[in-house]
Amino acid sequence: MDIEHKKRLIKYNDKLFSCTTSIAMELIGGKWKSVILIYLIDGKKRYNELYKLISTITERTLSLQLKKLEQDGLITRRVYTKKPPLKVEYALTPLGETLAPVLTSIAQWGKTVADEKGEIIE
Repeated sequence: MDIEHKKRLIKYNDKLFSCTTSIAMELIGGKWKSVILIYLIDGKKRYNELYKLISTITERTLSLQLKKLEQDGLITRRVYTKKPPLKVEYALTPLGETLAPVLTSIAQWGKTVADEKGEIIE
């Protein structure tokens, strides 16, 4: 795949970007977005499932990041109200699913770094 490198402006979601990489990082960058997305590759998850899987995230941060990912069209939020208790599930959208190979590659690279230079604590 050839990526054209030239000076330009790209408008996406009413914001201006100088590079397509900036658009990608706007959508999945930061400490938590890619972590949330990688856990949703396997299928839909409830809020508490995600909270337990991502042991170092706060509830507020998880809630804010889920809202942002939903606004950006990468995940869906489905609320079940038929019978109590209220049930909410999050899942990747078709656009979010296109990130699976990218996120899996990043996760594999991170595992390689962790194996070579880090310490995995169970």
